[in-house]
Amino acid sequence: MRLFSLSLAVAVLAVASPMPASSAERGSVVLPRVQQDEGSEFPPATFSHSVHRYQYKCHVCHDAIFKMKKGTNKVTMQEIENGKFCGTCHNDTIAFGTNFDSCQRCHH
Repeated sequence: MRLFSLSLAVAVLAVASPMPASSAERGSVVLPRVQQDEGSEFPPATFSHSVHRYQYKCHVCHDAIFKMKKGTNKVTMQEIENGKFCGTCHNDTIAFGTNFDSCQRCHH
């Protein structure tokens, strides 16, 4: 009976937790630096696709905020601070903002 219960639990978890379609959907995406500021010590930002995908459906960001084709979104901190790209939500209202205290959340 115990083996049956364990097998049933594993089967339920497998059905309840669908596998993501791609590795980008499962993991993180490193956003390349669009502009290099002289003397900047910040590494490129890392976007956790899995964290965002857990909370939102794809259409929330694609294609309204981000284009689906790799390399077509030229994300800069200036654009984010102007409320575009990540700044659409990361504005201290929907999600943490882009103040100096939050740099390490993306640039690590």
